[in-house]
Amino acid sequence: MNTLVQLVRRQAESRPEHPAVIYRGECLTYGKLYESAARMTALLRSMGLQPGDRVMLEAVPKPIFVAAFLAVQAVGAVTIPVARAEKRHVLDYITELTGARLYLHASAVRDFCVTAVPYHDMECAMVQAPLEEAAPVDETTLLELIFTTGSTGRPKGAMHTAGALWCNIKNTRDGIGMRESDVVLIPLPLNHSFALRVLRSAFAVGATVVLQNSAVSVKETAENIRQFHCTAAISVSVAMETMLHAVGEEQVKRMFGGLRYIEFSAGAVSVPLRKRLLDLLPNTEIHNTWGSSESGGCLFLPVSKRTDKITSAGRPLDGIEVGIVGADGELMDGVGPDTVGRLALRGGMQMSGYYGQEELTRETLRDGWMLVNDLVWRDADGYLYMVGRADDIINVGGEKVAPREIEEQVMQSGWLTECMVLGVEDKKGSMGQVPALFYVAKDANHPVSADELKMYLSRELPQHKVPQEYIRLSAIPRNAMGKPDRKALKRDWEIQSSTNETIETIFQRRSIRKFQDKAVPAQMVSVLVECAKAAPSGKNLKTRRFTVIQDAEEIAAFKQVIHEATAKNNLPLNGFENPPLLILISNDRRNQDGIQDAAVSAENIMLAATSLGLGSVWLNALMTLCDEQTIRAKLEEYHIPRNHIVWAMMAIGWPTAPGTAPEQRGNEVYYVGGENE
Repeated sequence: MNTLVQLVRRQAESRPEHPAVIYRGECLTYGKLYESAARMTALLRSMGLQPGDRVMLEAVPKPIFVAAFLAVQAVGAVTIPVARAEKRHVLDYITELTGARLYLHASAVRDFCVTAVPYHDMECAMVQAPLEEAAPVDETTLLELIFTTGSTGRPKGAMHTAGALWCNIKNTRDGIGMRESDVVLIPLPLNHSFALRVLRSAFAVGATVVLQNSAVSVKETAENIRQFHCTAAISVSVAMETMLHAVGEEQVKRMFGGLRYIEFSAGAVSVPLRKRLLDLLPNTEIHNTWGSSESGGCLFLPVSKRTDKITSAGRPLDGIEVGIVGADGELMDGVGPDTVGRLALRGGMQMSGYYGQEELTRETLRDGWMLVNDLVWRDADGYLYMVGRADDIINVGGEKVAPREIEEQVMQSGWLTECMVLGVEDKKGSMGQVPALFYVAKDANHPVSADELKMYLSRELPQHKVPQEYIRLSAIPRNAMGKPDRKALKRDWEIQSSTNETIETIFQRRSIRKFQDKAVPAQMVSVLVECAKAAPSGKNLKTRRFTVIQDAEEIAAFKQVIHEATAKNNLPLNGFENPPLLILISNDRRNQDGIQDAAVSAENIMLAATSLGLGSVWLNALMTLCDEQTIRAKLEEYHIPRNHIVWAMMAIGWPTAPGTAPEQRGNEVYYVGGENE
């Protein structure tokens, strides 16, 4: 049994100059990484940290996080990686649950109930710190708590011992075939189990990891692969779909075509995407791994080598037992799609339970097996096939319907970019539940109709599996890791189904930044302006002014002026792409309600645009730059008074792609009294 600290030390002794972790211009060799961790170990001990203490670490994609992660475990303490800029109420909950003593962070946090130390301070103090050895641990020593990132409910902390982590490392190393010569791009959050298990496994074989801020940043991904000669990458399906949509197949081929392999996890890659990647990247191995925060990677499928099993989730490695549990709680024998039950796993890789949640632990760990909520069946070769989540199955008049089957069938039509099926209440009252199809059309201008979809599915599926509700969306909601968020969609549906079209529009509105080269009709422009004017105004003063710009050359010239001003003042300019229409909302600076009045007009414009099939985004660069000389000169050309501030610049046009639903975090709600308390 080897710990992560021991693995890094071994690499430091045998290959001290080999790069271990890279982030932009910063590189730590194995020798420097181990030295940094050893010095930080001394610092942590000097701060009173003891074996068994719990430490939260903000999972920033930088070498300092990796060094701190190693150092905490070297003390014998327990690492709790948390999301970057995590919400305060989540930090408070984890602190209360685990009794964490320390929080190492890059983001500012005030009045925290535990000692909070910035990474920068640790780096400065490390220079004078001595080198200290890691504390001895055995395979039962608790070293990591990995918290799930669910969209609802409180997060669960999966407990991992040193022995379980070593099994985790071996499974990923052997399941993927990671090599010492690999340079692996990790663009995913390091508080997530997928990214962490790949990081650990890379250190086990002596490979190099390249850290990245965002999985969907085309520019950063391309530059990292080119500059650091990456041979491998990890990804999630939504990131690859986003890139394909944003830059096209040729650019994706250029970016990823030279890699030895790409591993996908954190949600199964759809069969159409698997086939598309096999065609696009014939020289790159495509791997799909099923894993979880509780078990690490367990089912492995080398898609490129086993195209005959392309619809499978994979099969387990030696040392991982798989069972299928029936409705009676007993293990089932047999193979084929008629033998469907809950997935059960057993092996050294599994968690030892959920920290501080004994009842949930008892429900999940039974007789040595770890029960998973995924429904599966097994073929004669031992490959597992996912049917859906146990709590997602739809009961249609007594017939059990798996959403995944409908989703896979409708995606075969080629009309959609993504979809999701939910069970909703049957409005007729006879079937109890019926399937509802939520979908994103490929062609936003000429979207496929509900009738066309229903006709297609009626030919391909039994009648009880054909959706009875069809809801077109601009995007399927996703959680922090890019997984489709079925619970969020269900919640939105329940709200919308009990309300009206206005509220549906509110839920569907997204920020759209890229537009087609196509003018907005004059009649629609007039509607948008009238909606803006109809917004309420403080004290009914209505001192707002709406400036409509539709000339493409004028918009380009105005953008250039704003770009130069933001660069001069070291300010960001985000989202100003190629809009065919700008509406500036300004207000008298003497009006105390000026920004509020502009805001309600801006929201009216965005909601009206959504209802008309247009896209929109609020650009706020002018809020702080109105009095910049070059910008004020432009505003005067538009006859905007000098005493006006442009609080909002609305970019509007026909979308080139559906917008992305924002991550549902924060927005805390407290009820004082009443039935919601």
